[in-house]
Amino acid sequence: MAFTEEGTSKFVQAGDVKVHYNEAGEGETLILIHGGGPGATGWSNYQRNIDALSKHFRCILIDLPGYGKTDKVRPDTGLFAFFAKTIRDMLDELKIDKAHFIGNSLGGGTTLKFALDYPDRAGNLVLMGPGGSVPMFTPWPSEGIKHLFSYYEGDGPSMQKLKNFIDVMVVDKTHLTDELYEQRYQASIDPEVVANPPLRIRKGMPLEELWKENLGGLTHNVLLIWGREDRVIPLDMANLLLKTIPNAALHVFPNCGHWAQWEKSEEFNPIVTNFIKGYK
Repeated sequence: MAFTEEGTSKFVQAGDVKVHYNEAGEGETLILIHGGGPGATGWSNYQRNIDALSKHFRCILIDLPGYGKTDKVRPDTGLFAFFAKTIRDMLDELKIDKAHFIGNSLGGGTTLKFALDYPDRAGNLVLMGPGGSVPMFTPWPSEGIKHLFSYYEGDGPSMQKLKNFIDVMVVDKTHLTDELYEQRYQASIDPEVVANPPLRIRKGMPLEELWKENLGGLTHNVLLIWGREDRVIPLDMANLLLKTIPNAALHVFPNCGHWAQWEKSEEFNPIVTNFIKGYK
């Protein structure tokens, strides 16, 4: 069955935030959290995965606060903690005691923070080029991060800026369609987002340095997934996570950028399914 964005669209009140999500499938709950790029949504990040994963899990693709159709709010605290709390409130409202997670980039950092703050609510974790770590050798900020944080600055958003950003996400650009560019661009120029971009860093609203937290205390099974050619969160940022998280494994896709779930979807989907189902 081929699912559609419209056909899977739902809303839930999570504390003070009205959250939009897409839901498909049955079974154990799998929360999928998107990255932080302009115009990102749960659907745009995981549209090449939902059909395969929903055969095994109840998949919930979240639009984080400030993105997609979710309320355009941001706190006076660390974003990872705020996103994690919003997801906790969402699970409470949906009466989901525990869920597995897949998180990409910003969503990976959010997943990691959720497991740190609410360890009993998280099952197995898949972190794809997650935020919150530091590179060992690569200059920082990376090329992709520079594109990300400059998108709303200067002359503001443009289709060319968006294409420049997305082109850094992947190695093989053949599957980047005009429809994808247009979908992301229209979402990125929502007036509420332009007025208050979720990743515009301001004093008192940091992205937390999760590598400084108690990663050694995590008891979850963790699969780190990286594209070898990631130009946003480079591969050497995996080193610290792999060393400090007790039950962490690493899978590296060659000829792959920051969007492993997109570029390598045919390999990614069974690897993730087997990992999550392999641990009870």
